[in-house]
Amino acid sequence: MSIVGYDQHEESKFLRKAKENPFVPIGMTGFFAIVAYRLLKLKHRGNMKMSVHLIHMRVAAQGFVVGAMTLGVLYSMYKDYVLKPAEAQKNSEK
Repeated sequence: MSIVGYDQHEESKFLRKAKENPFVPIGMTGFFAIVAYRLLKLKHRGNMKMSVHLIHMRVAAQGFVVGAMTLGVLYSMYKDYVLKPAEAQKNSEK
């Protein structure tokens, strides 16, 4: 197997997983955006201790990821328990 074939396979696997669970890439993007923003803001933290600034950054990033995961689970439950039974009932009426 060539390197190009392996990369294309992995990319398609990632895109397939992202379509199945769209909140995972959203959570990852938000995490990195928050970390980047807080690192840029590091110079202008005033008299706040470094450890407190890093704790705030960690809490904000984790909160975003947990929120994205929660929304993803709720979306998945909605698809499995609301849309599929409604679709099955609709198909059984035909």
